[in-house]
Amino acid sequence: MPQPPAINPLDLPFIELQSVDSTNNYARQQIHAGLAQHGIAFFAHEQVAGKGQRGKTWLSAKDSNIALSIVINPVELSLLLTQQFQLSACVAVGVYDFFTKYAGDDVKIKWPNDLYWQDRKAGGILIESIIRSQNSEMDSSGGSESQTAFTNKQLVNSGWNWAIIGIGININQTGFPDNLVNPVSLKLITGKKFEPVLLAKELYEILMGKFTELTKNGFESIYSQYLQHLYKRNEIVKLKKDNRVFEARIQTISPAGKLVVTHAIEEEFDFGEVEWVIK
Repeated sequence: MPQPPAINPLDLPFIELQSVDSTNNYARQQIHAGLAQHGIAFFAHEQVAGKGQRGKTWLSAKDSNIALSIVINPVELSLLLTQQFQLSACVAVGVYDFFTKYAGDDVKIKWPNDLYWQDRKAGGILIESIIRSQNSEMDSSGGSESQTAFTNKQLVNSGWNWAIIGIGININQTGFPDNLVNPVSLKLITGKKFEPVLLAKELYEILMGKFTELTKNGFESIYSQYLQHLYKRNEIVKLKKDNRVFEARIQTISPAGKLVVTHAIEEEFDFGEVEWVIK
């Protein structure tokens, strides 16, 4: 498959960092220092303490992968605090479109927003929100999962100030820690080596285009694309909630971002309520 064309992000705030603990942490520091703007992106050649969902770490070899964070002002996208899943789905669809261009048709979005090729994980997304209440500012993480951390009263009296979109995608890495169950990279899929920073710039432009699509056309099209590419839809999978492991058929994802499954009964789960059991 061909290498991507060189993209010159003129007038686009794309900043390369040699080494950071986490691009999301760096982005948050810029926000709190008053130095961030809507659409600014931070790419790290090395990320020594990357963050995954639910407190997990994201391990990435130096100069091998995409470690990218984009700062978004939800007001610019006409999004309310109760619409965090719309942003999450929009990012997932954009990442899907980008990766499919190079990896082919076996790419899927695993709820809530992991990037899968066949049954192997190629990337992940962590969206952290900065939410200002009437009296204070709160940080939350996990994409739309963050909604569950606040009461209805807090949601009504809060403003969604910023969203930090963290994206990690395996590009050239071919060796992974033994504790990772099913990793894969673009190089393992294609046999080719890529330039991570050029791919990150291309991904950034795709995502900015998706944000424009969401703003102009609403959520319906993005939602339809998300469902179309959903991993294991209409298939039976194994899930875990607390100490209960059970099999269920993936039915759909609700417009609010809940996983809808059926087994003996139909159930809905919020982000963080249930885990996939993958061997």
